[in-house]
Amino acid sequence: MELPNSILIVGGGVFGVSTALSLSERHPNKKIILIEASPTIPNPHGSSVDTSRIIRADYSNPAYAKLAADGIKKWRNTEWGQEGRYTENGLALLYTEGNSDSENYTKKSYENVKKLLEEEGESSESIAEKVVYLPNKAALEKVVPRYVAGMNISGGYLNRGSGWGDAEAGVRFAKKKLDEMARVDVKHGEVERLLFEEATSKVTGVIFKDTVNGTTSTITADLVILATGASTGRLLDLRGIVDATGQVLAYIKISDEEQAQLAHMPTILSFSTGIFIIPPRNNLLKIARHAYGYLNPSDVPIPGTSTASSSQTMRISLPVHDLPIPVEGERACRQALREMLPSFAERPFARTRICWYSDTPTGDFLITYHPSHPNLFLATGGSGHGYKFFPVLGDQIVDALEGRLDAELQQLWKWPEQRHITEAKEGEFVVTKDGSRSGKIGMILKDELAKSSRL
Repeated sequence: MELPNSILIVGGGVFGVSTALSLSERHPNKKIILIEASPTIPNPHGSSVDTSRIIRADYSNPAYAKLAADGIKKWRNTEWGQEGRYTENGLALLYTEGNSDSENYTKKSYENVKKLLEEEGESSESIAEKVVYLPNKAALEKVVPRYVAGMNISGGYLNRGSGWGDAEAGVRFAKKKLDEMARVDVKHGEVERLLFEEATSKVTGVIFKDTVNGTTSTITADLVILATGASTGRLLDLRGIVDATGQVLAYIKISDEEQAQLAHMPTILSFSTGIFIIPPRNNLLKIARHAYGYLNPSDVPIPGTSTASSSQTMRISLPVHDLPIPVEGERACRQALREMLPSFAERPFARTRICWYSDTPTGDFLITYHPSHPNLFLATGGSGHGYKFFPVLGDQIVDALEGRLDAELQQLWKWPEQRHITEAKEGEFVVTKDGSRSGKIGMILKDELAKSSRL
């Protein structure tokens, strides 16, 4: 499929920047504009801007496992992973008794990573050394001696070939590459709405508010790509397809000695609790939760008309920033510390943060043309696991734009045949059920914060 001459990308996170990079390399003569709401790239509120993100090929779906393995090769062997942007420390995936979803996800991941190594010609002895089965807590403590105490695991494994990335540094590196290529016009400001042509439903561009000078203007393009993450629902009706969920992050300051002791430990990720702890950098230890998350129900005009506003509204979950985590989330982090690193369990948190995912029902990305607006393309639905694919994601998105994406990925990332919603307090929202989530479904952020203030 021949791409049009003018292309507008809305969103300067992992999906947007990777798309801009690949388009610049493969279509150097196209006019490409990238809009980012934040005054800077990286956006400090972005879901992939943080001290660390897990980089793993440990997926229950073989297609993701293979694509992630391709990404790891670039993190490991190219400039993408240099200067501390990638650390290969290993990853222990665990599950506890009674959680069949996490058990199935972990066991399938174990088989997939072993199969990938077999296909690369690794011997059975080498595979057993790189991917270590962990049948119980004692096996975990043997390979990860710093993690002790109450972790009541039923099984899992350690993949020595997984690691983690400095997410903020990775986005900054990609933006530098984009600047050096000098083929993309980067604008900073808010996209107030999409422009729809009523007669054809064609998207002709956006209404853009420049954050530098405060002016509002129209930016037009033949192709518009929405890579706006958790904020996408404000610009397009994605009810039952994508919703924003808030996830818990907390940080503890540690000493130089503690930094040295923990620096080379594997990451621990329990799909039963959703909690993971990544080895520290710069004397900060991170504890986070990959769960069903918090919802922030918000009433906004239904997008899709050519008028400046709509009399009809819809209720969706949208990000809200600069709030502390609720006590519920803090307690979950402290309980995980008691089970994994008990000596840190009562340390004060240096800071906390709510990280906003763009969640889909299955946890699959949404990388496809809109069925009703053929010149509108979606590159969103990261579902909390997009960063690891950064070095290879842009090429996949451009393949989808050109109509030549791998058939299996095309099936995973297509526009859904039906919308999946779950009734919850204050509305109906997407719930991600891919086997990797845990916790309570349908928690409302403002309610959890209100509970915190009463304690």
